[in-house]
Parts: sequence; C-alpha cells; structure tokens
Amino acid sequence: MLFHKYFLFLYLVLYMLTKQSISFLLKIYSLYLKYFELIYTVHACMMIPLFLYSIDILPLGKKMTIGSSLIVFCYNYLGAGFPPSNSQMRNYLWIPSSCSRFSTPVEAFLLIGWDGLWISSHIVLIYYLNSKSLGDGMITAITNRIGDVLLLISIVLCVGQCHWYSVDMWFINLYENKTQVMLILGAGMTKSAQIPFSSWLPAAMAAPTPVSALVHSSTLVTAGVFLLIRFYDFLYCFNYFNTVLLLVSIMTMVMSGLAASVEWDMKKIIALSTLSQLGLMMMTLSLNMLDLAYLHMVSHALFKALLFICAGNLIMNFFHSQDLRWMGNLSLQMPLTSLSILLSSMAMGGFPFLSSFYTKDQILELLIYNSWSVSVVVLMYVSIGITVFYSLRFCINLLWMVPMYCVLVSLNENKNVAVPMFIMGLMTVCMSCILLWIYPNPPTLVHMDKLVMLMPLMIIFVGILFALLWSVMSPEMDIPTQLMNNYMWFMVPLSTQVILGFMPNTKLCLELLDQSWLEYLGGYGMHEFLNWMYSYFIKFMNWEMMWIMLKMGLFMICHIFFLCMGI
Repeated sequence: MLFHKYFLFLYLVLYMLTKQSISFLLKIYSLYLKYFELIYTVHACMMIPLFLYSIDILPLGKKMTIGSSLIVFCYNYLGAGFPPSNSQMRNYLWIPSSCSRFSTPVEAFLLIGWDGLWISSHIVLIYYLNSKSLGDGMITAITNRIGDVLLLISIVLCVGQCHWYSVDMWFINLYENKTQVMLILGAGMTKSAQIPFSSWLPAAMAAPTPVSALVHSSTLVTAGVFLLIRFYDFLYCFNYFNTVLLLVSIMTMVMSGLAASVEWDMKKIIALSTLSQLGLMMMTLSLNMLDLAYLHMVSHALFKALLFICAGNLIMNFFHSQDLRWMGNLSLQMPLTSLSILLSSMAMGGFPFLSSFYTKDQILELLIYNSWSVSVVVLMYVSIGITVFYSLRFCINLLWMVPMYCVLVSLNENKNVAVPMFIMGLMTVCMSCILLWIYPNPPTLVHMDKLVMLMPLMIIFVGILFALLWSVMSPEMDIPTQLMNNYMWFMVPLSTQVILGFMPNTKLCLELLDQSWLEYLGGYGMHEFLNWMYSYFIKFMNWEMMWIMLKMGLFMICHIFFLCMGI
C-alpha cells in the first residue's frame, strides 16, 4: 500500500508539473541552460552546450508521465515491492537514457543516449532469462547496433569537417554531405524499424508488458523519428531524401497493417500497429509536415501506452496467455479494461474527436491540398482503412466473440491497474486537442470540397464494414499469402535465418582460434608462461641460495679452524 500511494503521489506531481510547464515553455523556441567545458588548451577548447528546445518539452513530459503510470502498473504486474528489487529497477534504466538525448545538439553526445537505450533495452528484453527472450533480445540489439554504427560514422565525418555540432551542418557546403544524409537516414530507419529493419519490433515483445509499453510508445521506437526531426533542416535540402523516406514509410505502413490483420498474438498486433504508426510519422516527415509528425508522435505514445496497460491486465488474468482466440466476451466481466481497449483502438484508427483524429485529418487534408501523387494518396487511404480493420478486429475478438477459456476463471480489475488506465484514457481523449490549442506553430487550415473532406470518415466506415464482415464470414486466406503476411513480407526469415549459414564457420573459428591458438598466445598462455618462469626462477633461486649458504658455512668453519690453529 505504501508503494502504491508513493508512486501515485509521484505520478500526480509529475503530471501537474508537466501540464503547467507546457503552455509556458512551448512558447520559447529554445531555452539555454549551460556550457560545460571538457578540454581547454592554448590551441583548442571543447565545450558541451546543454539546450532545451521547444520540441523537447513534450517528449520529456510524456516520458515522465507514461513512466510513472507504468511504475504503478508494474506494482501489480511484476509483483513489485517497496523499495523495488534490482531486477525490477533495471526495467527503468532507459528512462534517463532516453531523456539524455534531448539535451544537447552535439551529435557525439546524442550517441551516448542512443547507446544507453541499446544497452538498457537488451537488459530488459532478456528479463525472463530463457532462450526465446535471449534470441529476440539479440535480434533487437544487433539491429539497433547497425543504427549506432551509422551514427558513429556520421560523427567521424563531422569531426573531419572540423565540427561536431548538429546545427553547424546547416551552414556548411551542402554538396559535401550526401554521405551524412544517407547515414543519418539509415540510423533513423533502424531505430524506428522501417523496412528492411522491421523484424526487431515484434521481437521486442519478449520483454514484460510494462517494458513493451515503454519501448513501443515513448522511448526506443520514437528515437529515429525524433532524430530525423532534429536534423530535418539539414536533411531535406538534398534531392531524393524525401522520395526515399516516402517510399520506405508507405511500404512499412502497408506491410505492418497486412501483418496485423492476420496475427493472433495480442502483443504482436499492438507491436505491428506501432510499426504502422511509425510509418505514418515517417511519411508525414517526407511530405514536409514536421509539426504534424511531431504532434502525432506525442499523441500516439499516450493511446499506445493505454493499450499496452490493457493488454498487460488481460495477460495477468488469462495466466500469461497472449492468444486472442482464448479470450472473448470481456465487455461484461472487465468493463473498464474493455472501455479502455475500445477507446485506444478507436484513437489508433483516427475516430473523430479522439487524439489521433486531429493529426491524421490534418495530414490527409494537406496531402490532398499539396497535390501529391495519386498513388501516394491512395496508399495512404488504404493504410488507414487497414488500420481501422485490424483495430476493430482486435476489439471484436476481445470484447464480443464467444470465449474459449474455462468458465471457472475469475477475471478482475486491480485498482493498481485502474488508476493509470483511467488517467491515460483521459489523456487519450483530450491531449491532442489541447496540443493543437497551445502549440506555437499550429498546422495550416485548408478549405476543400465537402466530399474530399468526408473521405477519411468514409474510409473509417469502410474499414469498420470489412471488419464486421470478416468476423461474421471468417474467410480462409490461402497459405502462401498468410505466411507472407505473418512473416512481415519475409522480413523475419531474411533478418534471422540468413545468418544460420555462417554459424558452422563461426563455431569452427571459435574452436580453432578463440579456444586454441588465441588461448595459448593470448592472456591464458601468457599467464601459464609467467607461472612457469616464476616457478623456474624460484627453483633456481632456491638452489643458488642453498649453494651460497653452503659456501658461507664452509668459509666460516675454515676461518674459525684457522683462528684456532693460530695460523
């Protein structure tokens, strides 16, 4: 009870501080804090500036609010006590790591926050200490490490150009930085799981549900989006940057939506929906809608955290099962959880007057108003229809389908789960509208034909109709198509199974090099050699000391003998 009251108080304090500070701090473009001097010599001076930009305030407050809500949720999910144990505290290691990447424009120190995210994510993904968690954790760690390497190469190129500030990229010769654009784009794609780096995001579901909520809502997956937002003034000046980002993001949206439409694992459906929303954010960036991408990133974190809290509550009640086919008819037994699932799913689909409706509607209007390609507009509408389809399919299977579990199973809603669920649901309804009111650069309002304005609503209702027909008719999909969608257009085998051919060679190298020659020529062999030398030296010294003592004894005896003889 003490733990619950303590973190509830912490949650309320952080929430009030966040809400009171947003309206003031967002009106300032940047807030200078301090310069830290690392090296000062006659010829050079290295300093670290700490800035708090206006676009950093909302993600920081969002992380604190969601993190405090999930701490309260962990009290019931992981059986946390007060104070939390080391195994429970390591779930929150990446909160300071994710916050540290916002405070400096120095690209080298952005890497520190990214490495902190990589290390902490690998630690929490292997929380359950089994082979499945270890394999998924390694896929996530290695894929994200690719992005870290790309960012590190970009830092080396910055140092070669005699600067390491991200803002300095905007004032130097743009034609010399095409390599850096490709590297930063690749780093953002790996962190935000865009094609062809999409397989690690569903694999991150091996972590506990509160950790998954942090991964998929406000920390790791949005790092790539935030990186591209921070460097966008430098990136968009290059030809083909927006085109490449647009094609990749649209492919990611369609692929993740089709994969979520045939999936039965509850947490994987939520992960694939996150991947679809990340594709939408990237597509919005490629269309030069920076503010809308930023606002959608913030609103997405809120309803996705709510959806994960609901999923964790269901997993606890169904004995850690994640299969949708075992669940059903929850609307009568768990009304608050059912309402929260319905609310977050409707927000994810862009239902009117919920959080993501305002941003998605603005994105579609500006997409049509700016006269982009017809294929881009059609694919955007198709992806939104698919999002509505799998969101409603998810709700129908959970709330209204015939349950397959034992009737003797008792379902309950713990108050430790109800409190963050209620607060996050309230923020899901209100936050996006509030952000549009107080944001210093509101999106441009456009005026179009009424039929065009009603197109998003028509797409939403078409998706609802398809979901209802699918739940009633239950059509069977041919096996190759279903396998292709289940494997995310074969992204999973390409990123995991392709390395199996190299495993025998690596095992041979391990046996012939690491465990044989390198052992004898490396530290172990040197240790044995020094031990042998030491033992030989000790034996040699023992014999030498024995002969020296013998000679000294004989000398003393002879000396005494000659003294006694008077010689």
